[in-house]
Amino acid sequence: MFDSLIDILTGKIPSVSVDRSENTEKDNRQEKLEIATAAIFIEMAKADGKFSNEEREQVVKVLQKQFNLEKAYVAELLDLSSAELKNSVSLYEFSNILNEHFKVNDKFELLKNLWRLIYSDKKLDKYEDHLIKVIGGMLNMEHRQIINAKMIVREELKLD
Repeated sequence: MFDSLIDILTGKIPSVSVDRSENTEKDNRQEKLEIATAAIFIEMAKADGKFSNEEREQVVKVLQKQFNLEKAYVAELLDLSSAELKNSVSLYEFSNILNEHFKVNDKFELLKNLWRLIYSDKKLDKYEDHLIKVIGGMLNMEHRQIINAKMIVREELKLD
């Protein structure tokens, strides 16, 4: 299944053909959305130079909840998304997919989950701070929305 998805995402085969049913097209769009979301989380987790087990577990938990996925599938999804990140030019291709499928409220929830990931170690690294602002901008979110998500999470986690 993932081999064919890799072929689709790398352009080896078209993502939509005449022979495909509407369900397959919907499944393909869903898989692309899952990969794009996972890629954004992976990139954020690596922003400070390390992707800890705690951060990985946080990403797995969020993806399971967001898309109602099995833990084993999420592990494969993270591997596939990591490979896609290595082959990508920028995060734009992933944020573009998110913009196509997520409403403003969904993107705000994504920002809050990214802030939760950032604060999983109880500190904010300058690279994480920069990257979340870049991602927020790519998601067409206003600066005040990015900061509002940050403040909600800081309060939730009881950080000063």
